[in-house]
Amino acid sequence: MAKKLPGRRAFLKEPVRPVDVERVRGLGDLLDQFGSTSIQARNLARALKVWENALTDPKRPTIFLGLAGPLIAAGLRKVLRDLIDWGVVDVVVSTGAVLYQDIYQTIGGRHWIGTPNADDVALRDLYLDRIYDTYVDELKFEDTDREIGKVTAKFPERSASSREYLQFLGEHFTDEAGILATAARRGIPVFSPALIDSSIGIGLTLYYQAHRGKPRFILDAIRDNYELVQILARSERTAVVYIGGGTPKNWINDGIVMANYAFGREGEGHHYALQLTTDVPHWGGLSGSTLDEAQSWGKISRTATRSMAHIEASVGLPLLAGGLWDHRTKWQPRSRLKFEWVDDTVTIKRTARS
Repeated sequence: MAKKLPGRRAFLKEPVRPVDVERVRGLGDLLDQFGSTSIQARNLARALKVWENALTDPKRPTIFLGLAGPLIAAGLRKVLRDLIDWGVVDVVVSTGAVLYQDIYQTIGGRHWIGTPNADDVALRDLYLDRIYDTYVDELKFEDTDREIGKVTAKFPERSASSREYLQFLGEHFTDEAGILATAARRGIPVFSPALIDSSIGIGLTLYYQAHRGKPRFILDAIRDNYELVQILARSERTAVVYIGGGTPKNWINDGIVMANYAFGREGEGHHYALQLTTDVPHWGGLSGSTLDEAQSWGKISRTATRSMAHIEASVGLPLLAGGLWDHRTKWQPRSRLKFEWVDDTVTIKRTARS
């Protein structure tokens, strides 16, 4: 006999619908179907909706892209380059490693299909480095380190932020397929708050060694903070897209708090937030901490639309990017932001839609 259980219907409003791959006409369709499934597929579909909501918000949020992890080795260089070129992100914050491997490929380095079961001692003897199931050329890495050190000698002998220095590298290492080169061409600022914790730092150390006791370029990390905070403070709304976690996620989130202290930016944290991560919250680390937890710090708005998908970037990011591209009629054309820098001070203007 059926029992009368008041309130049951409130939980049984929408059934899970099986994915029908015979009806999929593109990645946008696939992610739309994911929205009626469960677990990480549904979270990934929500992440796409969050990104699209930010792109179509009439208040024109500034979208920050945080990058961490072996993204270039995973084959995501063109995906990242395309996101910048399409104008679906406005500011990039990255680990130095991602940007270094972008330069490594610009000067001819390659990533090679390998195996996680390789004999690593044998690889060491051959000057091959392993990133899980991918090989890179240690000899070409050394060439890249030395080239960065040599090129840095052309930078003005003064202090500068990572944003200014990385723009310089993007203008020097020209490559239609490059992340830094595309960002420089499109006028998108790229920050790396832990730049020396990468092989770019090795190149800078070689530069330092050659210029000890002489006038030289000095990387000013606190100026990075000041420049980032200005962008946050002067944006009516902000959105964050985190691929991985690490320093980029923490730095962007801390930036919204710094904006309150330094510029009196009262009110909300980031209005839109999405993250792809393989980290989990129960260890207490930042990379796996939930976007809900960030609300307690005032980093994410109380009313933010948000989604956190526990999925590895080599799988999740191409699906997201493909969904955005399939749905581009929803957000194209989108106005771009023009960042005009005078020393450490920025003015932000909207440009024509493109």
